Amino acid sequence: SSGINAEWPLRPGEEKNGISMRISRFVIPVGATINMDGTALYEAVACLFIAQVNGISLNFGQVIVTGLTATLAAVGAAGIPSAGLVTMVMVLNAVGLPVDMLAVILTVDWFLDRFRTMTNVMGDALGCAVVQSMCSKELAEMDQDTELQMVGEKS
Repeated sequence: SSGINAEWPLRPGEEKNGISMRISRFVIPVGATINMDGTALYEAVACLFIAQVNGISLNFGQVIVTGLTATLAAVGAAGIPSAGLVTMVMVLNAVGLPVDMLAVILTVDWFLDRFRTMTNVMGDALGCAVVQSMCSKELAEMDQDTELQMVGEKS
């Protein structure tokens, strides 16, 4: 569902926050594809929850593997509703947890998907703001160079 909401931050970011159209039109689609931080957090926490429900104690290495696998799986997840459930199978298998416990997560996934989507879209909007603040000087120089070229062509 993050892919569906990818366009949501464009207008407010450009009109209200002064984000350059060049930045928002590049960062938002890339972020909607790659920046799935809500999904990564969800998968890691759900994996730890499943371990606790089953009374399985994960060691430090397994927790690190859970975080890394959840991050990589989230990047590969499609931006459609409940895509994280498919990739969560990889995370559970990586640390040897029972995949059949996904049924427990499935009952609340429709609700948690709203929070994942919100986190993903907010991360994309914040990414635009960060890129804008880092590139504002270069964009101003490019605009000035373009204006000078246009004036030179008219003369």
